[in-house]
Amino acid sequence: MAPELSRTALEQYLREVLGPETELVAVRELEGGVLRPASDVKGFGYGHPLEVEVRRRGVLQRFVLGRTREETGFGHEHFADRAQGLLWNHAAFNRLLRHARSRDVGFLTRSGALRSAGDAVEFVQLVEKVEGRQYRVDLERLLATGALTGLDRARALALADYLVEIHGVRQDAPHLYDRRLRELVGHGECIMGVVDSYPRPYPLLPDGTLERIEQTCLAWRWRLKAHADRLCQVHGDYHPWNILFRDGTDFSLLDRSRGEWGEAADDVSCLAINYLFFALHREGRLGGPFEVLFRLFYDRYVEKTGDDALGLVIAPFFAFRGLVLASPLWYPRLPDAVRQALFRFIEHVLAVEAFEPEAVNRYLEG
Repeated sequence: MAPELSRTALEQYLREVLGPETELVAVRELEGGVLRPASDVKGFGYGHPLEVEVRRRGVLQRFVLGRTREETGFGHEHFADRAQGLLWNHAAFNRLLRHARSRDVGFLTRSGALRSAGDAVEFVQLVEKVEGRQYRVDLERLLATGALTGLDRARALALADYLVEIHGVRQDAPHLYDRRLRELVGHGECIMGVVDSYPRPYPLLPDGTLERIEQTCLAWRWRLKAHADRLCQVHGDYHPWNILFRDGTDFSLLDRSRGEWGEAADDVSCLAINYLFFALHREGRLGGPFEVLFRLFYDRYVEKTGDDALGLVIAPFFAFRGLVLASPLWYPRLPDAVRQALFRFIEHVLAVEAFEPEAVNRYLEG
């Protein structure tokens, strides 16, 4: 377990990183996106991020100090695993348009000091706080009311346009494409790691279902190897909890994941399946306002990129995101009907030669 972080150690660290004139004004615990006043920073030792408010040359600034929690599974068990993620975050956050800026990556020592370089035992990341409301708030409103607005449409189009922009940055590096495919199937946070987190046996699924899905995704990895020319800049976790909107279509992103380079279908599937996820709760199928947003987003992306091959490569990425959304670990209160619909979608999408957006409801059939 990581040592506790004292207020004194935190202020010393902030002065080292931000300048000697830095004054620590307030520390608040962030849990589930909710601010909780904190008289000390004890919660940080248990993995809760902190909002840190400082005054520099008379100006108040806010930052978020976070660390990756020790967990069983998902590739976070070892100190080196957690350090790898934060080191990558610090290197990559500042190279992506609209992403929250990382100011430093540091580590906790055994004595409880927080430093910006070996007696490190835990790493932290200081990221500039961005304002806004998670996009999932919009989708939850639509779930409750069904009343689609012009702004809802504009935001779906803006989110597609953003992917068009970042995916336009390409690189000729087949080994990086191979790595992304390998991680899609075998990484602790991706298909195999999520599959391993399911209970065994799992009464909702017939025996062999998860094994069959995993093996089919492995076969898809070999099919996709021929598409290394598609390698592009990606976000890697483009879902409604990582998108913060302000006024209109102005937004920022959080928590870029798993490498700077990958497959465009990863980002497209990540957001698209969330429209389906919310639709299943409201309609039991892809219908109503979420069908409109799904088609606006997906069709806009294909139209502006001319990516006619997207449907040929997107299936295993839909499978990964579907496994996460259907997970009894991450979504324990999900209705059985929604969970079963997601599994029908996964298996049917993996079975077709090419994904067709107009066929989504056919993929949901038993």
